[in-house]
Amino acid sequence: MALLEIKNLCVSVEENEILHDISLNIGKGETHVLMGPNGAGKSTLGNALMGNPQYAITGGNIFFNGLDIKDETADKRARAGMFMSFQNPLEVPGISLSSFIRNAIINQTGQKIKLTEFRRNLSENMELLNFDSSYKDRDLNVGFSGGEKKKAEILQLLMLKPKFAILDETDSGLDVDAVRTVSEGIREYQNGRQGALLIITHSTKILESLSVDHTHILVKGRIVASGDGTLVEEINRDGFEKYLQE
Repeated sequence: MALLEIKNLCVSVEENEILHDISLNIGKGETHVLMGPNGAGKSTLGNALMGNPQYAITGGNIFFNGLDIKDETADKRARAGMFMSFQNPLEVPGISLSSFIRNAIINQTGQKIKLTEFRRNLSENMELLNFDSSYKDRDLNVGFSGGEKKKAEILQLLMLKPKFAILDETDSGLDVDAVRTVSEGIREYQNGRQGALLIITHSTKILESLSVDHTHILVKGRIVASGDGTLVEEINRDGFEKYLQE
């Protein structure tokens, strides 16, 4: 049984249908890449899967761990083990990065977490990401650079250890060094082989050092091609022009 099963999904924003009959199966431990030109509907799919109320599901179903979650709220999906990193992470004044992550873990698991163990894991993962430890006490994303915001997102991924993670344009606006660091964090998550990934991107630079099982091309709200990791290489070489003409 697939961890995530999407069946004939149609999604609209303000009565304008963006996604048309999307079907996709993602198994445990798999890494799927969703690529396509700007405006193809990639972020729409991520938001719909995560339960963003601005994206109306007008057809089809979403099954997670065998349960239909199409009508579940975003917080219930998160507690079930779903996670999404955002293209433009929001600033949250008044709550530190450390407190935000700790509360998220407690809400996800429903259990208390030992402060010493939490602090140790947080420090280890911040070191992995080459993330200045002082940021743990700063308000979430407030005054963070673009690269620091993306590191904070990947830090949450490593700490929460979700069953399924959606990474939406995680490499957007990052320089070469920051992409390398973020990729290292994603590889660390992959190494567990328990969680599954859907990496949404229109670029290929973040994928260069990652293991990719399946690649899908989205154009005008439809999946027009699927393949293995070699499809990433094709897009890197030839771009999307071939698929835009189909």
